[in-house]
Amino acid sequence: MKAGFWVAPEGEDAAMTVMPIGAEPPLRARKLNFLATSTAEEMIRRCRRTAELLPELADALAVQMADQPGRLFDITDFPDDDRELITQTLGEGEVAGVAALAGGITAQMQEAVMAGVWRIRFTDADGRLLADYIEVASIPAAVRQACSVLQPTVSHGPAPAGAMNVMPVLTEIGDRTGRYREGDSAHIITFSLFPMSPEDMSFLQDTLGAGPVQLTSRGYGTCRIVATGVRNVWSVQFYNAMDTIILDTLEICDIPAVAIAAEEDFRDSEVRLREIEEAYFK
Repeated sequence: MKAGFWVAPEGEDAAMTVMPIGAEPPLRARKLNFLATSTAEEMIRRCRRTAELLPELADALAVQMADQPGRLFDITDFPDDDRELITQTLGEGEVAGVAALAGGITAQMQEAVMAGVWRIRFTDADGRLLADYIEVASIPAAVRQACSVLQPTVSHGPAPAGAMNVMPVLTEIGDRTGRYREGDSAHIITFSLFPMSPEDMSFLQDTLGAGPVQLTSRGYGTCRIVATGVRNVWSVQFYNAMDTIILDTLEICDIPAVAIAAEEDFRDSEVRLREIEEAYFK
């Protein structure tokens, strides 16, 4: 058995790929000083739509609340140079992921170095770009949209041969999902606290299934967050520097907190974005 609760179902990994754990460092580490280069100075002079967008983003951050819907800024029709400058200015922050939506549409999500600012690209089944947005939100709306169609309850057959603890775990999941209400604290099931046989884990994986959202957070270490096929049930796995799972959990919650921008993040990001605008775009 593979380590950890979540493993990609056969044939589904390619459609739900995020940057692999241990991949090259994010943009912020590679091109931290791009805005101070002569190339950036020239781009800034001709990319006025970017200069106009930045204060609008800062204004949105100033009033955004963590528990409120976010605000979208459509940059699909921006010139290529503007969109490249936006990419360089926002950089790549801690959280990235994908969400599979209806009709074969995929939302590719990347948080900026300013937490609470997201780049969202929607592509069709053939990988063609349909729309390109900046979103100010605690989590992109596409995540909740993708999860809204998931089944609300857990159903399963009898325990398999060799099972030890999977039936009590499924009972706990069913009870907690049935009682969960938006805003409740997350209920966490930690697999390291009790023995689970390979038969247990396989039955649990098959019962819950794979959901439409994968997120990866690289804050303090690496964390992979994957929606199961049951609404409000998430696999949350933490990795060490050797890409080995050190904590394997299920969370019953709306969205796991490790992926969400907090209230203070919006205020900090507003200040940072206004400093960038003042230093390079005025």
